[in-house]
Amino acid sequence: MTQAPAAPKDRRRQHDREIIALAVPAFGALVAEPLFVMVDSAVVGHLGTPQLAGLGVAAALLMTAVSIFVFLAYATTAAVARRVGAGDLAAAIRQGMDGIWLALLLGVVVIAVTLPTAPWLVQLFGASDTAAPYATTYLRISSLGIPAMLVVLAATGVLRGLQDTRTPLYVAIGGFAANAALNVGLVYGAGLGVAGSAWGTVIAQCAMAAAYLIVVVRGARRHGASLRPDTAGIRASAQAGAPLLVRTLSLRAVLLIATAVAARLGDTDIAAHQIVLSLWNLMSFALDAIAIAGQSIIGRYLGADDAEGARQACRRMVQWGAAAGVVLGILVVVSRPFFIPLFTSDQAVQDTLLPALLVVAVSQPIAGIVFVLDGVLMGAGDGRYLAGAMLVTLAVFAPVALLVPAFGGGLTTLWLAMTLMMTVRMLTLWLRARSGRWIVTGATR
Repeated sequence: MTQAPAAPKDRRRQHDREIIALAVPAFGALVAEPLFVMVDSAVVGHLGTPQLAGLGVAAALLMTAVSIFVFLAYATTAAVARRVGAGDLAAAIRQGMDGIWLALLLGVVVIAVTLPTAPWLVQLFGASDTAAPYATTYLRISSLGIPAMLVVLAATGVLRGLQDTRTPLYVAIGGFAANAALNVGLVYGAGLGVAGSAWGTVIAQCAMAAAYLIVVVRGARRHGASLRPDTAGIRASAQAGAPLLVRTLSLRAVLLIATAVAARLGDTDIAAHQIVLSLWNLMSFALDAIAIAGQSIIGRYLGADDAEGARQACRRMVQWGAAAGVVLGILVVVSRPFFIPLFTSDQAVQDTLLPALLVVAVSQPIAGIVFVLDGVLMGAGDGRYLAGAMLVTLAVFAPVALLVPAFGGGLTTLWLAMTLMMTVRMLTLWLRARSGRWIVTGATR
C-alpha cells in the first residue's frame, strides 16, 4: 500500500522547519564574519589614526578579494546538495573536496599576486603617506591567510550542501573569540602593533580552516570518499563557479558605482550614503540566511528527482523572503529615531539620510524576494542565467545612477535608482522561476 502524499499544510510546515533549521544558524555565521574586522578596528584604533586608516584600506582590499571568491561557497553548496538528494554521500563529499582544492589553488595565486603588488594596491585605494606603510604591512601579512579564508568558504559550502549550518556557526564563533584574544595579545602583549593584528587574524583563519577540514576529512573517511585532488573535478568546480563570479563582479560594480555617484554629490551625501549602505548590508545578512537555506534545500530536492518538492519549497521561501522584508522595513522605520543619532550627530547628514532610509525600508520586500530567488537558482545550479540577469541589471542601473548628479538628484534619487536595480533583479529572477527551466533533476545538472 503506497503512502499518501503529504497534505499541502503539512508540506508547508515541513518547509518551514527546514528553512528555520538552516537559516537561523546561517544568519549567526554570516553576522560573525564582519565582526573580525570590527575587532581588528577596535584593537588597532587605540594605536593611532594612521594605523587605523591603514587597517581600513587593507581590510577593504581583503574583503573585496574574499567577496569575489564567494562563488566557492555557492557553487559547492549546490553541487553537494544535489548529491545528498541523490543519496550518494561519498560523491557529495568528493564534490566538496574538489571545491576545497580549487580554493587552495586560488589562494596560492592570490598570495603570489598580493605580496609583490601590496604597495601599489594600497596606493590605488588612496591611502595617505602616513597610513600606507601600515596598510602594506597588514595586507602582506594578512594575504598569507587568504588560502585559509577561501578554504573556509568552500568548506562552508560543503557543510551547507550536507544540510549542516550549525557547524559553520560554531566555527565562526570560535574563530571570532580566537581572533579577539590573539589581537589583544599580539598587538599589546607582544607589542607587535598592526603586524600583530594581522598575524592574529591569519592564525584565527587558519584554525577555522583546520576545524572545517577535520570535519570534512572525517566525513570522507566515514563514507569512503577520496581526499586526493582530481583535475577533472577541480576543473568542473571552476567551470560551475565562473558564471557566479561574473554575477558577483557585476553586483560589486553596482555598489562601486553607487558609492562613486554618492561621492560626487558631496561630503554630506557620501557620509549619509555610507550609513544607509551599512544598514542595507546588515539587513542583507538576514535575507541571505534564507537564501542559503534555499541553496541547500533546492539542491537536495532536485538531486532527489523531486521537481514538485522543489517548486513548493521555492514558493514557500519566496513567501518567507517577502515577509522578512516587510518585517525589516518596519523595524527600520520604527527604530530610526534611536539608531540614526548613533551613526552621526550632524543634522545635515541626518536630514539627508532620513528620506533615503525610508526608500530602503519600503524596498525591503523586493530585496527579500530577490535574495530568495537568487538562492533558489544557485541551488539549482543555474549560474549562467544568474550571470546574464545580473549583467542586464548592471546595464540598466549604471546609466540611471550616473545621470543622478547631472539632473540635480540627491541621495534619495540615488537610492531610488538602487531600488530600480533591485526591481530589475526581481523581475529577471521571477521570470526564470516562473518558467520552470531552472528545474533540472538528477545528481548533476
